[in-house]
Amino acid sequence: MQKLKGIISSVFEINAEDITDKTSPDNTENWDSFNAMILVTELENNYNIKLTMDEVRQMACVKDIKSVLEKHGVLIVEEGV
Repeated sequence: MQKLKGIISSVFEINAEDITDKTSPDNTENWDSFNAMILVTELENNYNIKLTMDEVRQMACVKDIKSVLEKHGVLIVEEGV
């Protein structure tokens, strides 16, 4: 989860420690459509995957992002587990 938090933190200019499964555009000031597309690019580049438009639309919060990544075989390990 550290890598994913690092990507999200960088794109949306927020502290990685503040990122939870519920982090979304509703509670993240810089999570707008432009930065969402930057996030998609960063996810694709960092995890060597290609996201479909349907998958991009599904990513409404961090929990959804993890779910989409897992469908691409990306293992997201939670801290403390």
